[in-house]
Amino acid sequence: MADKSPVMIKKYANRRLYHTGSSSYVTLEDLAAMVKKGEDFVVRDAKSNDDITRSVLTQIIFEQESRAGQNLLPISFLRQLIGFYGDSLQALVPSYLQMSIDRFAGDRGAVSEAAARAFGPTGANAFEEMTRRNMQMFTQALGVFAPFQPPRDPGAAPARGEDAKLDAMRAELDAMREKLETIASRK
Repeated sequence: MADKSPVMIKKYANRRLYHTGSSSYVTLEDLAAMVKKGEDFVVRDAKSNDDITRSVLTQIIFEQESRAGQNLLPISFLRQLIGFYGDSLQALVPSYLQMSIDRFAGDRGAVSEAAARAFGPTGANAFEEMTRRNMQMFTQALGVFAPFQPPRDPGAAPARGEDAKLDAMRAELDAMREKLETIASRK
């Protein structure tokens, strides 16, 4: 069985989106629903035929983030992400984020199950174990960014530029480890 080709969506100058498969106009909300159902699509500018899928998906995220109570992206994450644009590590960020979200999506069932049992001791333990595994993966991935650089001495002079960014990430990682250890010690 061959893979199904992605649906073609055309975006016109009047900003309307046309679903070529159903021969109807769609909204960003319709495209968001398609993503949630796992339907693949490509958005092309009707005039230039340029692939604008990335900007349309980003626009969908922007609209979702603008709705009250629907924030998935913490402000600190957004700031760090912006900081990677033009950075020497920029090329590594997409694959790292893809790996992380794939891992999280793979654990989605376990997360849902743990949340459903969150009030029982087994649910809390399952959630903590999944969090520990994800933290181990995160720590290993960070090692790729600075494999030969030892952790900084807290009494050392403040770092500048790239070192400062890595130190900030290490500090956040240390804070997350402390939180995890606190959670684990509550057993």
